[in-house]
Amino acid sequence: MPRLLIITASTRIGRVGHQIADWFTGIAAADGRFDIRLVDLAELNLPFHDEPGQPSDGGPYVHEHSQRWSTIVAESDAVVLVMPEYNRGYTAPLKNALDYLYHEWHHKPVGIVSYGMTSAGLRAAELIKPVLVALKMLPVPESVVVPLRQALDSDGRLRPTPNMEPAATELLDELASVLMVTRR
Repeated sequence: MPRLLIITASTRIGRVGHQIADWFTGIAAADGRFDIRLVDLAELNLPFHDEPGQPSDGGPYVHEHSQRWSTIVAESDAVVLVMPEYNRGYTAPLKNALDYLYHEWHHKPVGIVSYGMTSAGLRAAELIKPVLVALKMLPVPESVVVPLRQALDSDGRLRPTPNMEPAATELLDELASVLMVTRR
């Protein structure tokens, strides 16, 4: 069974990213096609890139946190980024986590679950795609967008909109399809 790495990209105190990641993880688990690993960048707590070598050199990594992150990503077959939009862009912790590694990301299909207020994270999702392509990842066209104004109740709890679950299923379908092609 292919391993799906789901990454919670926000590290802010009071963030809703973990709620959205938990919701998507539940959809993916019920789908049953993937072995799921959820990683929260706030818990992973990577410092800004501190390895002496270049990620494109393929290591060896000298720090334990880099070795652990390398293993997590290398053991994954596909990735989903649960990412907010901050100031029309993606988060620094997400960019840092991507930049830590190079070869480990190659040829992995990647989907995006974006969220935000005005654009539901669509601007950040488009901005991260050139970074993913530079890492030789395979961004899939399907995505899940979470408009926070509609998806959060007055207490800040996630209340999925009617479009979210079908979009999540389409994203999982596309990841599975790309994996079938790339694993031949």
